[in-house]
Amino acid sequence: MNSLEAMACARESEHCMQPAEAFSLIGDETRVKILEALWNADETPLRFSALYDRVPIDTSPQFNYHLDRLTGQFVRKTDAGYELRTAGENVVRAIVAGSFTAHPRLEPFETGDECTRCGEVLTASYEDEQLAVTCRSCGRTHGEYAFPPGGLLDRSRNEVLDAFNQRVRHLHCLAKDGVCPECSGRMRTELVREGGCCLDTDLRVEYVCEQCRHSLCSTVGIALLDQSSLVAFYRDHGIDVGTVPYWQLNWCVSDDSTTVRSTDPWRLDMSIPLGDEVLEFTLDGKLSVIESQRRESCPG
Repeated sequence: MNSLEAMACARESEHCMQPAEAFSLIGDETRVKILEALWNADETPLRFSALYDRVPIDTSPQFNYHLDRLTGQFVRKTDAGYELRTAGENVVRAIVAGSFTAHPRLEPFETGDECTRCGEVLTASYEDEQLAVTCRSCGRTHGEYAFPPGGLLDRSRNEVLDAFNQRVRHLHCLAKDGVCPECSGRMRTELVREGGCCLDTDLRVEYVCEQCRHSLCSTVGIALLDQSSLVAFYRDHGIDVGTVPYWQLNWCVSDDSTTVRSTDPWRLDMSIPLGDEVLEFTLDGKLSVIESQRRESCPG
């Protein structure tokens, strides 16, 4: 049985509501207001009267009807009152993130960082919930990844870039560890030796969720950003690599430092120079580190 068949079976069980029915329950402004009221409460559960006072509605029977429709799937009723279930929290989070309601666009702006290929200033742009970092001079792409509209609120351009950098790092490390950032399903890792995506590389990593089909593309380098030996390597050179924008690390936006030793099985060598040293990794097809070592760089 594949993942879609398993999900279909789950939907037919007594513990699972049909998607169309679930979405119909929140297709009402009053019900959304109830979810938001519970979300904004300092403490929950809330008594019926306290929740009623927080929702703009004319009559108690009308309010009770809408609350009753939400209870079970999106709201939990306890002896102490009402509180959000995980499904209810996810609805409000989607609203706050702007995923369903906002479609902002940012005109291209300079990041202040230099292109790792030509040294010219990089440009960032935002459209269709994707933030892209590119070099207008030489054309090198430095990645284009999802960034919810809510991430733009109350942030300067530099703060948006900082948040984007951290999001890309964490989402790709999670995907490499086999966990889908969207649904927590099983993520499959594949190495692909061809172009055709947002990365200016001949070798790329593709993560695909076997459950929801969410996908991410990546360089090999981004998968190493949480490696303890890499963090220590940079720290010993006086650099906190966790604060460096990934697009400023050439080995994160290109495959210049990556060598394919074999494809069956996959064996990759990565060499990261810094100061008078080089950190070398050998990786398998799942990007697990087989071995690593530090050595002095060759003169010249």
